[in-house]
Amino acid sequence: MEGPGDPGAPAARWKRHIVRQLRQRDRTQKALFLELVPAYNRLLEKAELLARFSEKLQPEPDDVTPAVHQGPWEKESDQGLSPAALRVKWQEEAEGLRLVCGEMAYQVVEKRATLGILESQLEERQSRLAALKARVEQLEEARAKEAGQVHAQRALNEEQRAAYEALRARVGHQEAALRKLEEEARDLLEWLVQRKARAAAERNLRNERRERSPDTLGDGVREEAETLVLAAKPGSLESEAGEKWKRPFRSASATFLTVSRCVDVVKGLLDFKKRRGHSIGGAPEQRYQSIPVCVTARLPTQAQDVLDAHLSEVSAVRFGPNSSLLATGGADRLILLWNVVGGRLKANQTLEGAGGSITSVDFDPSGSQLLAATYNKAAQLWKVGEAESKETLSGHTDKVTAAKFKLTRHQAVTGSRDRTVKEWDLCRAYCSRTINVLSYCNDVVCWDHVIISGHNDQKIRFWDSRGPGCTQVIPVQGRVTSLSLSHDQLHLLSCSRDDTLKVIDLRVSNVRQVFRADGFKCGSDWTKAVFSPDRSYALAGSWDGALYIWDVDTGKLESSLRGPHSAAVNAVAWCYSGSHVVSVDQARKVVLWH
Repeated sequence: MEGPGDPGAPAARWKRHIVRQLRQRDRTQKALFLELVPAYNRLLEKAELLARFSEKLQPEPDDVTPAVHQGPWEKESDQGLSPAALRVKWQEEAEGLRLVCGEMAYQVVEKRATLGILESQLEERQSRLAALKARVEQLEEARAKEAGQVHAQRALNEEQRAAYEALRARVGHQEAALRKLEEEARDLLEWLVQRKARAAAERNLRNERRERSPDTLGDGVREEAETLVLAAKPGSLESEAGEKWKRPFRSASATFLTVSRCVDVVKGLLDFKKRRGHSIGGAPEQRYQSIPVCVTARLPTQAQDVLDAHLSEVSAVRFGPNSSLLATGGADRLILLWNVVGGRLKANQTLEGAGGSITSVDFDPSGSQLLAATYNKAAQLWKVGEAESKETLSGHTDKVTAAKFKLTRHQAVTGSRDRTVKEWDLCRAYCSRTINVLSYCNDVVCWDHVIISGHNDQKIRFWDSRGPGCTQVIPVQGRVTSLSLSHDQLHLLSCSRDDTLKVIDLRVSNVRQVFRADGFKCGSDWTKAVFSPDRSYALAGSWDGALYIWDVDTGKLESSLRGPHSAAVNAVAWCYSGSHVVSVDQARKVVLWH
């Protein structure tokens, strides 16, 4: 039997149909003739029988009184009739019987034809039923096979996820150990250079004294001998450093520094101290911070706290690295800091001094500074704990739509509607690089030397801080409203005005997943979507006030949350611990979900 996908199946089907029709016609015509001939023969037999009866009933010529013979078919009313009348009557009855027999024979033929049609239909349906049963058995076998493969793949995914989490934890421990060793090495090198500088200063002082006092030659010789003794015992310095820093210093090149090496190291330290003196925090630069690691994010199910926080529309929200500090900004030119305590939002501080509506907020890796993009063509910097702005990053000629810290607290990137992306040195509050783009920028994300910007011309662009131009362009459908980078820096989430979210795998630079949902629609050109801390889910707010959560691995809609919001949701934030979600809308509301 041909399968449904066999190209010869239609030809075989109409051939079988023609054969069945021909067979049915043969049976119908043959049945008509087969039934008609016996019926005709029976009628002839009956006619002969009636003729013999008629001959028997005819009177003899010499009979005066005809004998009356009453057959079993005669009625009492026929006793007084003459033989001629009886013959006429019997002939009429025979003719009626022939008509009735003909009608009955025709009905029998019709019934037999109908029965043949029904039998052919039954045969066809039985063949179709058998084919469908065979197809169902094939599909059941395929389904069982696919289910087994899915089960095996899920088990493999779970194993790989467990191995990945273990590897991630191991990498975290190793990075922490590496940072500790780098700090110890830097401190030890600084301490050693200070010792060398102090020894050089003492040597110069002794030389000056010897030059001024020629009579104290013995003292100079004695001091020179002490210097030689100190130089001949490097192990003493090494052991002293080991006692101070609890780690042996085994590099001989660090102990016996040349003059040029000492000069270079001292100049580097002076430049570092100079940079540190000009910085806002006054603390040494730290590229890596201890951000809490979220193993599994919890899906929010209900609203715990609802506040009318701002005086007008709220357009930006961000959690601090410790997950307990929250910042919100809006069109009222205020940035409000909140503490998440016991499932409630408690006001912490109000940051003032913004020159325009707030479009974006971001904490530095240490959580001590906050950077905001504003509509007054600038980005502004605050120190957490101080109400007034410390620095204003001016240089754009149109609204600044995004402002983000890089991996250090002293570098930042901003995007604007003036079709430029700027890199900033926050130590000196000046623009270190300006990137000109063909379309205005709606959002930026960055790490190390890579900058990613989303634009109004439906494109995502990649830039290298060390190179002159754009390194890659990924087109998407719809204007890009936001970008979110996963914590492992391997996946990028984009939200666009075609009412979709897209997950881009940065390792192969292509779109991995596209998320859609009935009812989901971007409410504005600055609608923000984010990853969960463990990159298992994607979260975004819709124009109708609902929150939509998709599973990144399966691409299916996990849940949708409705209730407190009565206007379009502008931005959402997921804390680093994975326990809370905050959403803000155009009706001044800030909602904490748990």
